[in-house]
Amino acid sequence: MSKYAIGLDYGTNSCRSLLINLENGAELGSTVFPYPSGEQGILTDSADPNIARQNPQDYLDGLQAIICEAIKQAKQNDPAFDPANVLGIGVDTTGSTPIPVDEAGTPLGLKPEFANNANAMVWLWKDHTSHEEAAQITATAEKMRPEYLAKCGGIYSSEWWWSKIWRCLKTDLEVFAAAHSWVEHCDWIPAVLTGTTRPDQISRSTCAAGHKAMFNDQWGGLPDKEFLSQLDPALADLRDRLYDQTFSSDHKAGGLTAEWAEKLGLPEGIAVAVGAFDAHMGAVGSGVKEGTLVKILGTSTCDITVAPNSKTLADIPGLCGVANESVLPDHYGIEAGQSAVGDTFLWFVHNLVPDSYGKTIGKKFDNMETELAKQKPGESGLLALDWNNGNRTILVDVRLTGLLLGQTLHTKAHEIYRALIEATAFGALTIIKRMQEHGVEVREVVNTGGLSLKNETLMQIYADVIGLPMKVAASEQTCAMGSALFGAVASGSVTLQEVQQASCKIQEKIYTPDPENQKTYAKIYTLYRELHDAFGTAEWQGKMNHVMKDLIDLRQQARSEK
Repeated sequence: MSKYAIGLDYGTNSCRSLLINLENGAELGSTVFPYPSGEQGILTDSADPNIARQNPQDYLDGLQAIICEAIKQAKQNDPAFDPANVLGIGVDTTGSTPIPVDEAGTPLGLKPEFANNANAMVWLWKDHTSHEEAAQITATAEKMRPEYLAKCGGIYSSEWWWSKIWRCLKTDLEVFAAAHSWVEHCDWIPAVLTGTTRPDQISRSTCAAGHKAMFNDQWGGLPDKEFLSQLDPALADLRDRLYDQTFSSDHKAGGLTAEWAEKLGLPEGIAVAVGAFDAHMGAVGSGVKEGTLVKILGTSTCDITVAPNSKTLADIPGLCGVANESVLPDHYGIEAGQSAVGDTFLWFVHNLVPDSYGKTIGKKFDNMETELAKQKPGESGLLALDWNNGNRTILVDVRLTGLLLGQTLHTKAHEIYRALIEATAFGALTIIKRMQEHGVEVREVVNTGGLSLKNETLMQIYADVIGLPMKVAASEQTCAMGSALFGAVASGSVTLQEVQQASCKIQEKIYTPDPENQKTYAKIYTLYRELHDAFGTAEWQGKMNHVMKDLIDLRQQARSEK
């Protein structure tokens, strides 16, 4: 009799489900629930573009909707499907996305007295209000606890746990005082399903704690109270109400409660796995292994790979971090990423692409891709920096901004689009080079996410720039797939290796590097790195007066060869 599992994927604008057959990875049911609050699910503030919050009620409403609809679809798609044979549920979310909660684990944003207070809501990963706090954390750790920074790339980010909590303390003491504790989104959803929402009962994610909260067994878990007191004594007091143990996602957070079993039409007591972040689950759903880098290509990107924890792994400056068993059991999880990829393309088409390319967003993208696919590398004479939402890796600086160089009175929109794609590819190559410089093997790249499925020209440019085969995961829902696999593993009935082998497939089409394009892109990348280092580092010394003219030379060469 077939067995099944359900994965829940909580993204930036919506949440989705995936119900799979564990024998063959068949996807029997999947549905999306757009968050109704705010602008595309995000609570913003016109006075501060760095604010990005979410309503926790959206998560609860979506939870029931996406599971029930997936079960309904599974019954239609497979007459043999029986909810009684679902082994477990796994959960992934964005991160770091912390939630202030009371003693019962109720988000403050659900309480009437805080219903209109954005600081009491969920602090979404892309909230960058705490960039000053992040800088202070980095400076303090450099003096007191440099080992903390060594595991998270050398710089603490405004996207992460402690920065956001400290920002709340500094700007809204009422909310901070009302928060008995704080909980990551990926920990809260499993807690809700298992009835373990009290902060001292929640199974905290190794993935979230290790990558975003500076948790490491080498120094006894979370940062020590002396260090936190140096930031603010209230943070040291909060530490006692947080956690001192974490769990990887092959562990069971608990069993599904009777209340939720009835709501969802599932058996009471089935396993709910400890949660993790979406990118890490997406890597699992894409078949990540040593030597394989998984790129989750979406509004931003996350790059995930692993290395066996039986070997010594050097600290890697500039990466989002290294955490033991944050992706696979018995492996270090290694995370990097870019703060804006799809978001940059959307910004461009929404604001700067003329209607001559089409009247709709989709038509504009399609027509621009048709035109840019006709171009050779270097033909436009353009070069861009991929920092329209700051730099996540390797500079870790949210205050960096985008740049376009080489435009003339003849520059067309599709040429700029190609330059933006190339810029994100150069950023991706910079990340891979940093990994390789510190002993991490990257032999192949598996891509997942909407961009990898929709834009063949982008994928070929990535192959030509990076110089490695670009594979694409067969599933369009690899994050939810990884969550479902861990939901099954948490039941104790199957191993991760078994279910990955059955479910993680690659599309037939593989994008291989073109040797001639590689040569040209190697020259352009040299110019990219000059701009990257000149604008992004304090150490750079040199001249840039040759960059524009080198781009013109490459443009002339490309055009003469057509």
